[in-house]
Amino acid sequence: MDQEMKTVRLILLIAVMAGACCALVWAQEQTFALDSAAVSAPAPADTVVKNKIVMERADTQYYNKAIDEQRQLMTGNVIFRHDSSYMFCDSAYLFMDDNILEAFGRVRLKQGDTLFVYGNYLFYEGNREFAKMRYDVCMVNIQQDSSVVTLYTDSLDYDRQVDIGYYFNGGRIVDAENELVSEYGQYSPGTKIAVFNDSVQLTNPNFILHSDTLEYSTESKIATILGPSIIETDSGFIHSSRGWYDTQTNTSLLLDRSQMLSGTKVLIADSIHYDRNLGRGRSYRNMSIIDTAQKIILTGHYGYYEEKTDYAFATDSACAIEYSQGDTLYLHADTLELVTIDSTSRILRAIGGARFYRVDIQGICDSLRLTTKDSVLRMFGNHPVLWNENQQLFGDTIIIYMADSAVDHVHVPKAAFVAQEVEPDYYNQLGGNDLKAYFEGKAIEHIDIDGNAESIFYPIEQDSAMIGLNTTQSSYLSIWFDEGKLDKMKIWPNPKGKMIPIPDLSPEQKTLKKFVWYNADRPTDRYDIFRFYNARNTPSAPAILDSPNLNSDSLKLPELH
Repeated sequence: MDQEMKTVRLILLIAVMAGACCALVWAQEQTFALDSAAVSAPAPADTVVKNKIVMERADTQYYNKAIDEQRQLMTGNVIFRHDSSYMFCDSAYLFMDDNILEAFGRVRLKQGDTLFVYGNYLFYEGNREFAKMRYDVCMVNIQQDSSVVTLYTDSLDYDRQVDIGYYFNGGRIVDAENELVSEYGQYSPGTKIAVFNDSVQLTNPNFILHSDTLEYSTESKIATILGPSIIETDSGFIHSSRGWYDTQTNTSLLLDRSQMLSGTKVLIADSIHYDRNLGRGRSYRNMSIIDTAQKIILTGHYGYYEEKTDYAFATDSACAIEYSQGDTLYLHADTLELVTIDSTSRILRAIGGARFYRVDIQGICDSLRLTTKDSVLRMFGNHPVLWNENQQLFGDTIIIYMADSAVDHVHVPKAAFVAQEVEPDYYNQLGGNDLKAYFEGKAIEHIDIDGNAESIFYPIEQDSAMIGLNTTQSSYLSIWFDEGKLDKMKIWPNPKGKMIPIPDLSPEQKTLKKFVWYNADRPTDRYDIFRFYNARNTPSAPAILDSPNLNSDSLKLPELH
């Protein structure tokens, strides 16, 4: 009997144990739990598959085969590893077959000791090594010099294969020198290069750069301009679509007809090298420096501008355009300088082979100086020559006084000479120590000569026939013109003179001693100022310029009148 009872009890115990096992199997099918000690132990080396996402630890791991036979859920201090990268989060789904990880809460991706990415959600594809981090994303990259570059955005895609992070809904990159924001951007921790597109702004303590497309090196701190950009500084603005700006040295190279604006000055050139610390800009090829206040433009193929002293310089096919008066003056010389005296006055200097053209006057000289405050133009050097209509003036120095946009009078203080062509090979001539020529409109109306005055002129009959040659000598002489022709003359005191009939004239009697007709050197239009003169065969006369690029298209002279 006792044996039978023992048998029954054994059968019941086996049944209970079997029921418990069945319940356990059912529970495992619904929810399978492992303790943290079990999951924290790393898998044996021979079981790790390369390029597979590996769970390093979690407080709890859940698996429901009935719902999803390949998805696992991990919670609490979760750590994953993929190759050399580690991912940390509060909870995650691991899709084993697809090699995909989906992480939630306080997500962190760590790559080596230099790259850290933070966010609140991560979708990571192990096969592609591609991470999508979302919500309050922060990428921290530690540089070789231990400085830190930080990227802030709300959505970041990071491609580990090419080592580039992308944002596309607005982002910001900050380093020790600069802060850059844009709608779209990408950053490579390996190359330290960031590229920005759409509404780009670089903020530096010394300037702000707005751009359409910009590349920036967090290592060299150089911003490369790849699209239309504006740089704002305390001294002005820079417009450029291509070039670079070194934010550490404050130097830049600006290409493709960039523009610098400083006060009333504008500098434009094919390429500009700018040093902000020194306040200096050097420009190359098709350069223009525009003074909008004084209405002066310098052009050439090399230029220099200094912000602190407001000094400008141009050479290599240099041209100055002065348009403050009614008629525009076009001036060429080997070297042109624009010197600032004060806020209302500039001095324009032309050095070496100066030639200028204006509709009412034209001239050549070795050097020239124009003062904007009093509108006085001084010509000096090796016999400067000035032309007005059919008259030619020259002397040691020529001073031209402007008034109300027109020439008021011209003063030749020493070795003065005037010649006027009457007919080919026949010229009215005046000479003396000091000469003043007064203008009416655009033509000479009256001339006074003071000291050793002498003249040759040809009286004209009403039928325009020349009567003869009249010569005079006196201390003083005044002469008046009417519509460019000799009208009347006054000579005093004790004048001497004689009339010689045309048939009796010898070649020596037809000219005064100093007479030279320089008409071959006369600039004929605003482009002819680039033709160097050499008609006088003097040692200081410049050689003929040999440049096929000096034409109206390459010089790009403004259409000023």
